[in-house]
Amino acid sequence: MATLLAETCERVCIWAYDTATAEEINTRHTNEVFLSGVSLPPNVFATNDLSETLKSELILFVTPSEFARATAEKMAQIGVSDDAIIVSCTKGIEHHSDKLMTQILEECLPGRRIAVLSGPNHAEEVARRVPAAAVIGSTHIDILEPLQTVFSLPTFRVYRSDDVLGIQLGGALKNVFAVAAGISDGLGMGDNTKAALVTRALAEMMRLGMAMGGQQETFFGLSGIGDLMVTCFSRHSRNRGVGERLGRGESLDSIRHSTKMVAEGVPTALAAWEVAQHLGIEAPLTEQVHAIIYEGQVPRIALAKLFERPLRHETDSPLLSQQP
Repeated sequence: MATLLAETCERVCIWAYDTATAEEINTRHTNEVFLSGVSLPPNVFATNDLSETLKSELILFVTPSEFARATAEKMAQIGVSDDAIIVSCTKGIEHHSDKLMTQILEECLPGRRIAVLSGPNHAEEVARRVPAAAVIGSTHIDILEPLQTVFSLPTFRVYRSDDVLGIQLGGALKNVFAVAAGISDGLGMGDNTKAALVTRALAEMMRLGMAMGGQQETFFGLSGIGDLMVTCFSRHSRNRGVGERLGRGESLDSIRHSTKMVAEGVPTALAAWEVAQHLGIEAPLTEQVHAIIYEGQVPRIALAKLFERPLRHETDSPLLSQQP
């Protein structure tokens, strides 16, 4: 996103937690660990001092969801301008509280104008200007068109929406299903298996997402089915990759120790499972991904359990049938 904003903004400052990362960005204009092979524009800078980025008029919040609250609290402690617009690009649900990233930001930084950006976009392709699209949402309707203008480029098209919850729920839940898709790949299953899995994942995303306040049509859009497809099928997907290794029999600990990348589907599987339990929503895919990651369930047994479920009509869903 920094490489995109560099085309429409005079200066882009990245807060990097790791000192070596900031030094590499400033001296070599690269970030080989997280964005290999991409040359960063000369007006992109990095700092280890969070306060430097909080002076900006537009702040993108891209911290991994596990550290979202701690980072937002630190931002509040340092101070953020009342006029700043904060755009969350983090995809996840907070463990225990069931809160989404904009809700955490609103809680920690009350009164600020907050938006969310999501869609079927892998960083590797966006940075290389491969054509892509996204959706930006906010309850502050007046900032949506200006934000569209800032983010829209010849290879990046942005739509707007007021469904802040739905946009985030699609972006968060799809990571859990991408882990499931990767497990299917790791088990050596075929195209039929993955097509069935992704289709049923969309139904589950809608059941859970609408129960949490998202709008049905949002899940048929870029942040719903769009992000679901790209994350379940792409070679770039960290979540699909983690799932594939789990399907091949690797332990989660060994996978985590072998990479610096964050797979949001791992913590979100726990949070989404908790939400489904709290709301009484049927979520078999989420339940089995949770069982594999947190209960030591054998992937092949998890697959068998999905096929052993009672037979029913494809469109049976009390939640969806209640919608106007």
